[in-house]
Amino acid sequence: MPDSVLVHSPATLSNLGCGFDVLGLALEAPYDAVRVTLSATPGVRIQHLDPYNLPTDPAHNVAGVALLAMLQAAPDAVGFDVEITKGIKPGSGVGSSAASAVGAVVGANALLHNRFSKMELVDFAMEGEAVASGARHADNIAPAVFGGFTVVRAVTPAIDIVALQSPPLWVAVVHPQIEVKTSDSRKVLPTDVPLKLATRQWANVAGLVSGFLTADYDLIGRSLDDYIVEPARLPLIPGLAEARRRALAAGAIGGGISGSGPSIFMLNKTAATAQTVGTAMGEVFAELGIEFHVYVGPVATQGARVVSA
Repeated sequence: MPDSVLVHSPATLSNLGCGFDVLGLALEAPYDAVRVTLSATPGVRIQHLDPYNLPTDPAHNVAGVALLAMLQAAPDAVGFDVEITKGIKPGSGVGSSAASAVGAVVGANALLHNRFSKMELVDFAMEGEAVASGARHADNIAPAVFGGFTVVRAVTPAIDIVALQSPPLWVAVVHPQIEVKTSDSRKVLPTDVPLKLATRQWANVAGLVSGFLTADYDLIGRSLDDYIVEPARLPLIPGLAEARRRALAAGAIGGGISGSGPSIFMLNKTAATAQTVGTAMGEVFAELGIEFHVYVGPVATQGARVVSA
């Protein structure tokens, strides 16, 4: 086993409309590149090879905190040196913090002869997510570890992730270049939900999972509506309603806010439709004078993976 590995850790969609903090989906791109090196020097050292000026103190870095949690469970490992090149812009709403945390623990686990299970890796990486958002949640972490479509059934008292294969789907994501911090976007969420709305939301979660299991694209589209979280976050993302309207008119199955935003995702049956939908959404932000990036690609069949020593 080498003493250093390079991991590609994917962007992810979370919530998927109705599934707040529960549902997630892995993307083929973009991804973070994380090199982890086993070290005889105790502790964790972080270096960022990107322009985002993220903290390198391991106690305040998502990858560092995740690895410190792993070292508590594997003290014989002594230490790790980590180099992170972020392909996922922080604050983009496509799992930037989760990608770095997951990439670090997947790389470290490979160097430790894969002694930890995927559920345990989720647990370690969630410690990093708590640093980024103030909440120990797994809806981005789970698909980054498992790939495909994931359901976070529980995180306490034990982590319970249901990993499912996605039917063939192409995703168009538009990322307007405005920042929406996860911690800030959580502050606008309602603390009480009327039972009638909650019932409609539960029905959509059940419908969405069923749609993925049966490759029923129409059911997936009908079930992506969010009656609770997205309405509260709508004012944070200018152009959201119009981008959704044009995406659906261009043939998208459905979509919504990715994570806490500002990215907006749309699911599509084909690559060609996804390209058309991405262009249609981008035009909205061009008209608003907001810079943006568009990502188009398939759902990833696997999560973070070692690509080279």
